[in-house]
Amino acid sequence: QVRLVESGGGLVQPGGSLRLSCAASESLFNIEIMAWYRQAPGKERELVAVITDTDEINYTHLVQGRFKIFKDNAKKTWYLQMNSLKPEDTAVYYCNALLRRPHGVAYWGEGTLVTVSS
Repeated sequence: QVRLVESGGGLVQPGGSLRLSCAASESLFNIEIMAWYRQAPGKERELVAVITDTDEINYTHLVQGRFKIFKDNAKKTWYLQMNSLKPEDTAVYYCNALLRRPHGVAYWGEGTLVTVSS
């Protein structure tokens, strides 16, 4: 069982910034893919950003150039730096971990709410 704990959500004005953190109870060397998803009210959960154990990174086009995903292996934590936030970024943000061993097993955090509003 892997525990993921998100933090860093909150209320921010349009154009502002927030940094989300996802702290894992597992070494990041056993996590093949570390991701951030979000789910806005009334919408399906969508993938926001991904970083792999080999540091390959991808973003949805909706956040490209505004968000940055990065990780700290020593702290067993990955982050989502969100800049130039827009009201449409309002959502509950979840981190997700796909393990290397056992292969294919994934875990979710409980989510952290980000609200972008003036």
